[in-house]
Amino acid sequence: MIDKVIKKIIPSEPSALGKLYLLSYNIIQTIGWFYLLWESAVHFLNRGTLATYWGEVKWTIIIFQNAAILEVVHAALRLVPSGVMVVLMQVYSRVFLVCGVLLTTQGAPASPGLPLCVLAWSITEIVRYGYYALNLINSVPQSLLFLRYSTFLVLYPLGITGELLCMYHALDEIASHKLFTVLMPNKWNFIFNYYYFLIFYMLLYIPLFPVLFGHMLKQRNKMLSKDVKKKI
Repeated sequence: MIDKVIKKIIPSEPSALGKLYLLSYNIIQTIGWFYLLWESAVHFLNRGTLATYWGEVKWTIIIFQNAAILEVVHAALRLVPSGVMVVLMQVYSRVFLVCGVLLTTQGAPASPGLPLCVLAWSITEIVRYGYYALNLINSVPQSLLFLRYSTFLVLYPLGITGELLCMYHALDEIASHKLFTVLMPNKWNFIFNYYYFLIFYMLLYIPLFPVLFGHMLKQRNKMLSKDVKKKI
């Protein structure tokens, strides 16, 4: 009942202005992630090290990854057909890694997991945002459609490996500095250990990975089978 009311209040299709905004957003994100990939390539081709890598890409990652929070707003305003909770879950893991791990420790940015994350994220987002932008003007080539629903087969496991490595290399520092940890006694009678929270969070990847990967496989079969039917 509530969904029906919301659909009447907020149209399911974005207006011309909404489409222009989404087109601009997706183009800017495509350029931003391409720039990050370029920064990374230049850094390592010039014999840059892991120790100096974060300094080169830090602000690009902060800006364009945190900008993805807008996608939750897009879903809430029905500018896009995605559900709010689905988008929130997709955006949260990366924003958490950037703001809760990479920006708060020195071990995570020096981890070999960071370039893995950047490689997987950059290629994924260049393809994804490029696909979204062209889809708004009904100009998606078949090759981009295939990449949109195929690159995750390699890049998703690669990205998750990078994320877990970054978190792993942050653990000792978090434990020794008691980062974001609240110990008893205190006036709130509340206890929180960020070290154990992060370990628990990392363990969640074990049951969640096959679920999310399976969902993407279903989406791949659905979208690519549609493309085959169109050709026929």
